[in-house]
Amino acid sequence: MVAFEPAGEKEITRAIVGEFMKDFQKYAESDVIVVGGGPSGLMAAKGLAERGVNTLVVERNNYLGGGFWIGGFLLNKVTIRAPAQKILDELRVPYIESSKGLYVADGPHACSRLIAAACDAGAKILNMALIDDIVLREKNRVGGVVINWTPVSTLPRELTCVDPVGLESKLVIDATGHDAAVVRLLERRGLIRVPGYGAMWVERSEDLVVEHTGEVYPGLIVAGMAVTTAYGLPRMGPTFGSMLISGRRAAEVAYQKLQEL
Repeated sequence: MVAFEPAGEKEITRAIVGEFMKDFQKYAESDVIVVGGGPSGLMAAKGLAERGVNTLVVERNNYLGGGFWIGGFLLNKVTIRAPAQKILDELRVPYIESSKGLYVADGPHACSRLIAAACDAGAKILNMALIDDIVLREKNRVGGVVINWTPVSTLPRELTCVDPVGLESKLVIDATGHDAAVVRLLERRGLIRVPGYGAMWVERSEDLVVEHTGEVYPGLIVAGMAVTTAYGLPRMGPTFGSMLISGRRAAEVAYQKLQEL
């Protein structure tokens, strides 16, 4: 018979609240905030945390992985085109070669490995948190994000108004997919023009996403599908190689920018 330690309701509540608040206070100021916990965001967070960078991932959903978790058409297989399968090798994700240079893996397995790798590297995750606004510093440089709990967005405005809180950082990475949520906030203020993503063209899109991954505005780096929206590039559909490589590239760019600050 298993005999559990005598920890009751109050101890459990104190443990949850106490440890969460320790992290929340610590990450009120980060080196880099990654907005979006999909494949590009998680890869960026992993790459930065491995370099010792204080990194926070803010995700609006209660789960991580974005489309990487569910695959295409709600079929939980993910496709990766060479040479991105090398990242699957690094993450120890099994896959098969479906046709020359095209690989298929189980979405939940690949996603779980990537989440674990980012967390093991030291990245912190804040999920169920929605980006409400941006922090702007001198010369309109992005200096953080303003967040609120995702469930607050579902409350009727006439019922309540819940003020958000701000998180400061030296850099922000927009990895929010087609939404390009952080980039769109800059557009709303007339600071940047956002053409939106184009029609699907897989072969062209994947190359262009990696090529254009980088700083789109002072203090703001775009990664993954946010790149297509920011630059008007074609979309790529349910293949994820460039998402992984773009996330890795975003980490490299961010790390270099941090050395220059």
